[in-house]
Amino acid sequence: MVLVSAVRDYVYRMLQDISGMKVLILDSQTVSIVSVVYSQSELLQKEVFLVELIDSISKSKESMSHLKAVYFLRPTSENIQYMRRQLSNPRFGEYHLFFSNMLKDTQIHLLADSDEQEVVQQVQEFYADFIAVDPYHFTLNMPSNHYYILPAVVDPSNLQHFCDRAVDGIGAVFLALKRRPIIRYSRASDIAKRIAHETAKLMYQQESGLFDFRRMEMSPLLLIVDRRDDPVTPLLNQWTYQAMVHELIGIQDNKVDLRSIGKFPKDQQEVVLSSEQDAFFKANMYENFGDIGMNIKRMVDDFQQVAKSNQNIQTIEDMAKFVDNYPEYRKMHGNVSKHVTLVTEMSKIVEERKLMLVSETEQDLACNGGQVAAFEAVTNLLNNESVSDIDRLRLVMLYALRYEKESPVQLMQLFNKLASRSAKYKPGLVQFLLKQAGADKRIGDLYGNRDFLNIARNMARGLKGVENVYTQHQPLLFQTMESIIKGRLRDVDYPYVGNHFQQGRPQEVVIFIVGGTTYEESRSVAQLNASNSGIRFILGGTAVLNSKRFLKDLEEAQGIARSNANVV
Repeated sequence: MVLVSAVRDYVYRMLQDISGMKVLILDSQTVSIVSVVYSQSELLQKEVFLVELIDSISKSKESMSHLKAVYFLRPTSENIQYMRRQLSNPRFGEYHLFFSNMLKDTQIHLLADSDEQEVVQQVQEFYADFIAVDPYHFTLNMPSNHYYILPAVVDPSNLQHFCDRAVDGIGAVFLALKRRPIIRYSRASDIAKRIAHETAKLMYQQESGLFDFRRMEMSPLLLIVDRRDDPVTPLLNQWTYQAMVHELIGIQDNKVDLRSIGKFPKDQQEVVLSSEQDAFFKANMYENFGDIGMNIKRMVDDFQQVAKSNQNIQTIEDMAKFVDNYPEYRKMHGNVSKHVTLVTEMSKIVEERKLMLVSETEQDLACNGGQVAAFEAVTNLLNNESVSDIDRLRLVMLYALRYEKESPVQLMQLFNKLASRSAKYKPGLVQFLLKQAGADKRIGDLYGNRDFLNIARNMARGLKGVENVYTQHQPLLFQTMESIIKGRLRDVDYPYVGNHFQQGRPQEVVIFIVGGTTYEESRSVAQLNASNSGIRFILGGTAVLNSKRFLKDLEEAQGIARSNANVV
């Protein structure tokens, strides 16, 4: 419950003490922060009758002095300018200003100077500067996520914005949790190192007073890693519910937009998938696709039982009972149709794109050795007319990441075949991936073949057999968390920042992936948190990836790198 509760608590405190009719004014980022933790009906209960975006409210002139304005904004210079304009000509009776992170003194002075009519009742900092998609998973939704792939010299000013946003988000998470961590980072990554050092500077120098919480016996650990240490996880097809919906349809701020895949009734064009608001989803978000079908059937049967009893209305009492239970009935009906729709649509996509065939080879490439068989399987799939362009590209990427050193000749053959088969294929994208995230760039044992313990574990897993061939892959993050639990995270690979070291095992760990997280990784976190290891893990990142987004980031970075070819 941690992150979701922290943000919910901030929103509750903003709205609770301000009586009367309110308008809530947000910016393009805080609208996501609020919408994942508070439903519209909950806002209505707090007497919020209007939710507006700050840029659209700027265009309107009509006076609404009967409403109290509650602003919740990121403390950007653009938002401060909007606020100054709106305060110089106030439309609302009262202004209550809440910012999602630390305000600079100069910004406070600017706001004070603009408030000539003294309509501002309060200015506060509420540190909810991150999107809490699940209790142990947050994201920063950074649109320019591809900057993590580029060398610093290519676009220094945009890279600085990227780092600043990451540091702001990480800082806010720890202020919301009321902790100051020990910080470590992935040695091979310049950007992880830079964000780690800037975060340490914020917490231990610039704002050390703000982060000076009651000392705990054991400081929490903040570990900053780079997506490029594990480029395999975001390339794989997924077979557990939440991850699969994001991979095949797409989830944005816990909402699924179905308009992109077909015609649906108006109330089903956008559906909410939230473990906080939907008990069925909470129980099934990490289940395999096969089990989901069975569980949905059970839910449909339960619903039909309820529907049957509702048809049997004989007396006035029955009718009164039905009316009392109607909201619950409606909710149940909406929930059943939502999950049935999602699973039906995903089954169609799986069939159309032959994903079971594709995924078996993907899992083999990610988890098992055997270069000759792998080459043959990938070649056959490239020749298969039913396999889509994006699936072909991903298969060649997964093969290249696995066998770049062992079979350069076959790799060239696959490149050529891919170029001839896929019209959309961007030449050089696979090579660009290898240059950015190939074996020489990564730390950690991605394929479990460097470290004797991992080799032994893989052999043991092979002997035991795998319960499900489609979900045998485990992200590198899982190994990293296991190393932390066992106290084996190597200092050479993950150095500490400054002279703050950790003796013993931390009880709380926040792992931040520069370049974005996946729902497969958040599932690993949830499973480890449920296993009572004595450590609570939280996962965060700059975006939530699926293969489409990962490839888009790669393409955008490649485009920028090409136009700066002399630098890269």
